[in-house]
Amino acid sequence: MTEVETYSSVTLEIVNELKSIVGDNYVMVDEETLSNYAHDETENLHFPPEVVVKPRTTEEISRIMKLCNEQLIPVTPRGAGTGLSGGALAHRGGVLLSTERLNSILKIDERNHQVTTEPGVITEVLMNEVKKVGLFYPPDPSSRGSCFIGGNIAENSGGPKAVKYGVVKDYVLNLEVVLPNGEVIWTGANVLKNSTGYNLTQLMVGSEGTLGIVTKIVLKLIPLPKYDLLMLVPFRNLEQAGEAVSEIFRAGFVPSGLELMEIDALQIVSKMVDSTAVPVTEDTAAHLIIEVDGNDMDVLMKDMEAIGELLTKYDIGELYFADDAQQKAELWKLRRRVAEAVKLIGYTIEEDTVVPRAELPALIRGAKALGKEYNFKVVCYGHAGDGNLHIRICKEGTPNSYGNEEMNSCLTALFQLVHQLGGTISGEHGIGLIQKGFMHIVMKEANLKLMREIKKAFDPNHILNPGKIFDLKND
Repeated sequence: MTEVETYSSVTLEIVNELKSIVGDNYVMVDEETLSNYAHDETENLHFPPEVVVKPRTTEEISRIMKLCNEQLIPVTPRGAGTGLSGGALAHRGGVLLSTERLNSILKIDERNHQVTTEPGVITEVLMNEVKKVGLFYPPDPSSRGSCFIGGNIAENSGGPKAVKYGVVKDYVLNLEVVLPNGEVIWTGANVLKNSTGYNLTQLMVGSEGTLGIVTKIVLKLIPLPKYDLLMLVPFRNLEQAGEAVSEIFRAGFVPSGLELMEIDALQIVSKMVDSTAVPVTEDTAAHLIIEVDGNDMDVLMKDMEAIGELLTKYDIGELYFADDAQQKAELWKLRRRVAEAVKLIGYTIEEDTVVPRAELPALIRGAKALGKEYNFKVVCYGHAGDGNLHIRICKEGTPNSYGNEEMNSCLTALFQLVHQLGGTISGEHGIGLIQKGFMHIVMKEANLKLMREIKKAFDPNHILNPGKIFDLKND
């Protein structure tokens, strides 16, 4: 495989060519801007690009990619910068290409239950716009109020409602993509079934900006459920909370949300947002947030009562029902802001593990045991309904896992446990920069070789988001 050993620097001539494409105001080389775009939400990493470019159209992105491909300049695509795996960090320098100006919802097709959007639209804005016409886009990552829909495509994001409705890949019908050489393609068709050749659409979803830059997105929508109910269940034993998750599904219920928050995480986020919405007693170890939705309130009430009765076999406290929309919003706010809260007090390292639902207790137990063995503090929370547990780590004097040999040993042990339980190392955050060194734990070399060959087919010069997901030989 031909690989680029060294990349070209961004010269003044290149800067001027970029300005001729997008305009002087949208090419930035000042230190403050470069610093602002040098980080995302991944740990405390900082990699300034050489130049930030903010195109507005597909054509402009095509011209930028053609220029950079010819000049062998690395390009790092970036959405809102809310990622947690370092996928939008320009660790090779070069051009950081922001999609923030591609921020229009182009068409809501009520007849076909579809929406066509640009990638820079904030996910919650998209969700609210389709709700106005009675339609529903379910994937809702915790950062939905700030993340871009294009970034969600790149990471195959999920969120709380994935347990019932699926993740981003289940809603993407078609994508307009600029390839690394500047060529523009549509990956599929605006139809619900498509068996015409390889599925390039699904290949692009979750590819983390390594194969092409998405410039238009066609999403499937579904009818908006009329009602939802929310219940909070306190557990006195963390592992029992994990066991209860599987029990709910085995009994035939499919909640629209089933989230776990252990007590340490809950107390931290409650202090940060100054909230007393969640009742906490001294013997509480964890809470499950359980939501059901649908179009028949009587059915939903019966489901909630049955789930509550089912959980009485466990050591639980008093069940708490959210009475109105404000209480529901307060509970979800706590859940959505927990990652921000625990990071602020030193839990800077987050792992995005996922295992079969029934293995959650073993994962929780194993994570706590590894914390004691390797001398780090750990809090757990996440999308328990689909086995996706976010494990936040605080190790004294160690703000980052990337390039840290001691943390690599800890994480290797964690990921080996996850693999033994039948899981994998990322459920929705992606591999990006910081997880790529662990891919061999869950994949054979044959898998990685195939991925490298796919990368080569799309990007033979390896200029687009280089060094993400996996290393090439001389990375």
